[in-house]
Amino acid sequence: MTPARHTAPESDAAIRVKALESLLAEKGLIDPKALDALVDTYESKIGPRNGAKVVARAWVDPAYKQRLLSDATAAIKEFGFSGLQGEDMVVVENTDAVHNVVVCTLCSCYPWPTLGLPPVWYKSAPYRARVVSDPRGVLKEFGTELPDSVEVRTWDTTAEVRYLVLPQRPADTDGLSEDELAALVTRDSMIGVTQLPAPATGQEHGA
Repeated sequence: MTPARHTAPESDAAIRVKALESLLAEKGLIDPKALDALVDTYESKIGPRNGAKVVARAWVDPAYKQRLLSDATAAIKEFGFSGLQGEDMVVVENTDAVHNVVVCTLCSCYPWPTLGLPPVWYKSAPYRARVVSDPRGVLKEFGTELPDSVEVRTWDTTAEVRYLVLPQRPADTDGLSEDELAALVTRDSMIGVTQLPAPATGQEHGA
């Protein structure tokens, strides 16, 4: 199974939304392709930029990293990121020995202030079930293959607590600025389903 196949039967609300979208498209009031592009932008580009800034700061500032791991809600609020769906945050750190991945097994609780809109696969029943019963198998489907020596920990988000993964800093990034480091961070790495590769040759020098 690939991330694209993490699907589930659509809810009545989702069906109604699609029907409304089709009606508006038929009347020429919206462009479906433009709407899809807009949703994708907020899911994978604009939304996760907040979390990326938090991660980059933790990579370059040990004192901030310590605050983030001990009281994530307060540390994230230093950037002004707080509010609904982000009131009680916990950050878990990936290391050479431990890899963390986040799920919400009951519904789709998600840290909106730091990650934006949740991806469709995160809300799907197959992901919610299988990442608990077979986390290594799910990670492999996202292209993340871990040696047996690495412990995989699955964190179940609830209505009270939202989790954010602090991914490992990629190799060969010593010369990058904090903003350049933030640009490397992806939504999926902060959920924990992927790892961050080293930047392309020359990128670490601002090329």
